[in-house]
Amino acid sequence: MEKLQLKAQGRDIKLNPGKIRKQGNVPAVLYGHNIKNQNLAVSLAEFEKVLKKAGESTLINLTTDDGKNHSVLIHDIQNHYLTSKPLHIDFYEVSMTEKLKSKVALEFTGEARAVRDLGGVLVRVLGEVEVECLPADLPHSIAVDISSMQEFGSTIHVKDLQVPAKVKILTPGEEVIAKVQAPRDVEAELAAPVVEDVTKVEGAAEEKPEEAVKAGEEKAKAE
Repeated sequence: MEKLQLKAQGRDIKLNPGKIRKQGNVPAVLYGHNIKNQNLAVSLAEFEKVLKKAGESTLINLTTDDGKNHSVLIHDIQNHYLTSKPLHIDFYEVSMTEKLKSKVALEFTGEARAVRDLGGVLVRVLGEVEVECLPADLPHSIAVDISSMQEFGSTIHVKDLQVPAKVKILTPGEEVIAKVQAPRDVEAELAAPVVEDVTKVEGAAEEKPEEAVKAGEEKAKAE
């Protein structure tokens, strides 16, 4: 798969980040394998295009204004709490000859008969798994075929995933990725009588007979 391209320029750390954003750019930092940290800025519009295609598990060719190319992953993004627009980006440069660990998104495909024909509810438990491989072998996503889910209670585990031989899944194989639950019978739930345990209400519980007799005897002795 062709590596995505993104340009970056050096950033003066004394410059207010707000001014950088007003210019349509996003402050960023580059760090990683055998390199010194570099403060950068990238075009917001261009970064959003790349992010949409790459996610956080696809290699990007980041070209800095000194003409050097860096094979990087989007390691972290700080987003605005209201607009969700990127405020700061961390790029991590990898070594193409050393294995790395990364989270890879799961892509659900197919159609579950238990959902389509029986009205079941598909519950997605995991949205990503951790893998280990060389950067060049890092998949953009891993397919999860749910067409095998034929009845209520059907489950798909991490061990059921199909990945290339060069990719090792680190997430425990017994973890559940997805399952099908029977639909809730809302009418039956609403029709069921409500039983309240009044003994938990302060002052509502009556004194047990034996306790009342014992209390009376102790009172008589005292008099």
